[in-house]
Amino acid sequence: MSIPVITRAERVTSARIETRVLFAGPEDGVPVVFVHGNLSAATWWEETMLRLPEGFRAIAPDLRSYGEADPAAKVDATRGLRDLSDDLAALLEALDIPAAHFVGHSLGGAVLWQVLADHASRVLSLTQVCPGAPQGFGAVGPDGGPAYPDNAGAGGGAVNPDLIALMKAGDRGAETPNHMVNVLNTFVWKPPFVPERMEAFLSAALAQHLGQADYPGDAVPSENWPGVAPGKMGPINAMAPIYQDDPLAFTRSGAAAAILWLRGAEDQVVADGSLFDMGTLGSLGAVPGWPGADVMPPQPMITQTEAALAAYEAQGGTVERVVLDACGHSPYLERPEAFDEAFHGFLARQG
Repeated sequence: MSIPVITRAERVTSARIETRVLFAGPEDGVPVVFVHGNLSAATWWEETMLRLPEGFRAIAPDLRSYGEADPAAKVDATRGLRDLSDDLAALLEALDIPAAHFVGHSLGGAVLWQVLADHASRVLSLTQVCPGAPQGFGAVGPDGGPAYPDNAGAGGGAVNPDLIALMKAGDRGAETPNHMVNVLNTFVWKPPFVPERMEAFLSAALAQHLGQADYPGDAVPSENWPGVAPGKMGPINAMAPIYQDDPLAFTRSGAAAAILWLRGAEDQVVADGSLFDMGTLGSLGAVPGWPGADVMPPQPMITQTEAALAAYEAQGGTVERVVLDACGHSPYLERPEAFDEAFHGFLARQG
């Protein structure tokens, strides 16, 4: 089933992957590349793309393992997020674009930390919308790295199996809290907000590629709590802290791109105490056997990102910070006027 679109969709083949790419705006406009998050696809950005100021060209690819990307293209999690980062650089090469403004949401933002580290010359500016922390996602210890040497508690093994079963069935219902529509309406945006194009966004979420090489990815048994550790395939394993070999590389890359960090004040996904982090769930008693805060505290994701951006500023980078009240994990959907005011103003200041 194809995902409904309101922009222009094309198949683009780069040196690395063939995927669906959405476009809006003039072909000679200043390029802005939008990078979607987990459980979504490029479709989620369409309204934001169409609202860009005159003179900009919006470009939004489906990442590998998502949407209508080539299903044969898999994510090697042992490279961290480099497969996805390198795909974006290859897309610009295929489109004959030397550099672009980049906008990332959630997992897409985590990918952009890697883009800024490895492909800094491609980045005109970086807008990070509720981005994953540079250190990765889930099951960290007091020092911010993996709580255990095998990073037990992070990666694909931490994904709710009931959600996966419902996704495999393509179930669009709302009978249980684990149905996709309820996950989105509870966590991804702040209730009671529901997007006008909910059915299109739901289709994009259910188009996530499923399996041990995709979502949730593979997992390995562990002697450490909660009994499972990240495997080597798929985007969720790629976000595991164990595979982020140099999280702060972008602060030392010589990158000069200005960064806008924009987030919702009531984000439950990327937070100091995310409800998708095993350390948080254990501390709340939702998963029995938690080893305690001295082993696996709730991950301080916002604190980690702030420290990384402070390091970026210390080496000469520019960072702007915007927090939107009464807003969850998707500010560009929930509060479009406030989002555009901050985002468009930031773009204008880049010249």
